[in-house]
Amino acid sequence: MTTGGCVGISAVKPYCAILIRFRSSSLFGASPGLFVGNSLTSRVGSSFCCQSCCEAGGSGSGYSIGSSRKEFGASGSVWHRPRFFPGSHGSNNNRGVLLSPRVGSDFRNNSTSVESSVNQSGFERIYIQGQGALNLKPLVIERIEIGDSVVQEVEGNLRLDVGVDDSGVLIREEAKTRSKVERGESVIEKEAWKLLRSAIVNYCGNPVGTVAANDPGDKQALNYDQVFIRDFVPSALAFLLNGDAEIVKNFLLRNLQLQSWEKTVDCHSPGQGLMPASFKVRTLPVDGNESASEEVLDPDFGESAIGRVAPVDSGLWWIILLRAYGKITGDCTLQERVDVQTGIRLIMNLCLTDGFDMFPTLLVTDGSCMIDRRMGIHGHPLEIQALFYSALRCSREMLVVHDGTRKLVAAINNRLSALSFHIREYYWLDMGKINEIYRYKTEEYSTEAVNKFNIYPEQIPSWLVDWIPESGGYLIGNLQPAHMDFRFFTLGNLWAIVSSLGTAEQNRGILELIDTKWDDLIAHMPLKVCYPALESEEWRIITGSDPKNTPWSYHNGGSWPTLLWQFTLACMKMGKPELARRAVSLAEKKLSSDNWPEYYDTKGGRFVGKQARLFQTWTIAGYLTSKKLLENPGMASLLYWDEDYELLQSCVCGLNKPGRRKCSRFAAGSRTL
Repeated sequence: MTTGGCVGISAVKPYCAILIRFRSSSLFGASPGLFVGNSLTSRVGSSFCCQSCCEAGGSGSGYSIGSSRKEFGASGSVWHRPRFFPGSHGSNNNRGVLLSPRVGSDFRNNSTSVESSVNQSGFERIYIQGQGALNLKPLVIERIEIGDSVVQEVEGNLRLDVGVDDSGVLIREEAKTRSKVERGESVIEKEAWKLLRSAIVNYCGNPVGTVAANDPGDKQALNYDQVFIRDFVPSALAFLLNGDAEIVKNFLLRNLQLQSWEKTVDCHSPGQGLMPASFKVRTLPVDGNESASEEVLDPDFGESAIGRVAPVDSGLWWIILLRAYGKITGDCTLQERVDVQTGIRLIMNLCLTDGFDMFPTLLVTDGSCMIDRRMGIHGHPLEIQALFYSALRCSREMLVVHDGTRKLVAAINNRLSALSFHIREYYWLDMGKINEIYRYKTEEYSTEAVNKFNIYPEQIPSWLVDWIPESGGYLIGNLQPAHMDFRFFTLGNLWAIVSSLGTAEQNRGILELIDTKWDDLIAHMPLKVCYPALESEEWRIITGSDPKNTPWSYHNGGSWPTLLWQFTLACMKMGKPELARRAVSLAEKKLSSDNWPEYYDTKGGRFVGKQARLFQTWTIAGYLTSKKLLENPGMASLLYWDEDYELLQSCVCGLNKPGRRKCSRFAAGSRTL
């Protein structure tokens, strides 16, 4: 093993080692790089000194693209709506950035420009010139004092010191303190924060994540003592909303360093750009020096996982968390680093690689997401599609447009357009859609077929006929030729709301269905991972008689408290915070007394899961994040996406060419828009 240290070798304190071997790629037109000891030479020619590596990308590490980063659209597209992204809440690096989506536009010719500097008080000042294209909500001024400075109260109780410089340019200066509702933490919250902080994992003396579970009575940890990307997301949001950003930044950069490791199963390597499912910090002795030790990051890309399945969702969650970090802290410099930009490009290229699939959805195997065991979700599961759509939108915001990324930018825009239409048109299910499927004709051959996927009406399950309410609906779990998975998968539906993958009407319908079917989907403990459970012969065939996924347990209809934060975010987006408060209040009654279990069993979620780990970190973090979001609605608004109607108006498929039939999406345009 090749090692390298970031501090001196000592018998007292271990030093850090990380070995990264890059596969060569024509994408970057450069030779592979190798990180050994205290340097990293990557494809793009950037390097990390030892100190920068150990500090996980502090102010002196990596490279910054610059402040002229633009949001992009496809070349020649109609997407040219300026957007203003506010700075962070409670950060000294706050700034506003006006982003113009048109590729190749001259930033200086925009009617609004932003420049930042730091004054003597350490606050960042934002200079805004020309208000013509700045589409902002007007400030509500309650008090103005004439003089050198003006004190102005705006909506959200944000205190701004406003003045005018010598050239007549408006200067806005965000104060360090923001007024917020003063509320003492409850006993349960204090316990949760103590447990969350005790789960922190350190590498090179810096926090880099949290273990999956910290159960002192667990005699067989398996991989629950590792840091998972998907599991850490609610922990990261809890830390960010609490003003602790360092651990999140370290986590993002450490996983980025692990991204290009070569891992194989039976001499076969997965696609370049794959993010690990998890990693573990190991302390090993140094060769030739028995008195010294070193810390090594040991990632798992699925080669050690049960079932040997690569984690499709890890890279998608990493991109989503990267955007959340920038939104909450206001620090966009992390997104602009060359290595981070490279990481985004690798993930997007992996997801957008052309293959044999005819659909814009991602084709994946069973066990490639939160449901990481055989549960009949192979194909195009909703959870992956919702996360994929979110990652595409995040990448669209964060990628820097230049000659090397224009084709990728166009591919992202095209896939966003196609994916949103596909899910909205073919995954949506309500009473009207069931009636339509019930009367389907089969064996239709033409581009104008109504039953495009050759779905047989006999597939409609008996439970659905009695369960579907008259109003409301949901997105089905999966769609493939001659197969519709009618089960309700909570994560996919909630994230479809958060990302605006569903229409506004569909989003309202999903929450309406959850409210109507509260006793089935939430009952004694929020929330069912899926409904209903596979039972009897169906369970035996689809799960392979999985003893952990017995009916109404674990992934097969079990209740997972970690889904609480995503339910809260979806409710707040749709103006239904009372539903989230109701669910949080329900969870508070049992979580602490039950020692924060991983999941609950039985149809009503009354019993702690048979094999559930206690003191499960993402259960704890999901509760804390929900509480923080409910206390700070402004923060919640930074984490979800509004509808982009201009995106839906663009169609790039070949059916618009002369001599071809008209694309089917225009026939359904009225329902989609």
